[in-house]
Amino acid sequence: MRSTRWWPALLPGLAAALLTPLARADTPRPGPAPGVTPPAPAVGRAWPVGVRPPVLRGWEPPATVYGPGHRGVDLSAPAGSPVRAVAAGRVLFAGRVAGRGVVSLELRGTDLRTTYEPVRASVRKGDEVGAGEVVGVVEPSGSHCGPATCVHWGLRRGGTYLDPLSLLPPWLLARGPSRLLPVTPRPRTVAVATGRVPAAGVRG
Repeated sequence: MRSTRWWPALLPGLAAALLTPLARADTPRPGPAPGVTPPAPAVGRAWPVGVRPPVLRGWEPPATVYGPGHRGVDLSAPAGSPVRAVAAGRVLFAGRVAGRGVVSLELRGTDLRTTYEPVRASVRKGDEVGAGEVVGVVEPSGSHCGPATCVHWGLRRGGTYLDPLSLLPPWLLARGPSRLLPVTPRPRTVAVATGRVPAAGVRG
């Protein structure tokens, strides 16, 4: 009978031991450290231009908000080339800024905004676009790539510029699609009366 008196005293401790792991599982994981910008997810499904366009100038993040740098990447593209949405999203802006055509998209399911310029837009503000959908064509003027024409591709999260290439998964960053070469049958030497040595696998 004495042992039954211990149960009321053990129950609170037993309940606490059982519930503690559940409480820990529900605790939210810590986010990125203050001041650290989380990387952009690789949601891209297409290059803005071409298949694997040459990068004429890469992303060079400025040391300060107004410091020198290159807030995007420049992709080589002939004038008139189609410009595509790298991922699904909504058109935030399609018009001209300082004489250059600009298209800006809000990427679906993210807090990211990507821009392309100089582009003559074929979409309007509010349009929903899919990954790989054409949003305009490269303008012949307005590029800052010198005599060559290019598309300046930018990426922002709020007021922070990010590397646009980080949107592309590894299979898109590869040099290009795999190509199957034609198989040419190898000639076989057949023994004839001239005395030539028979090919391997051919009995004389």
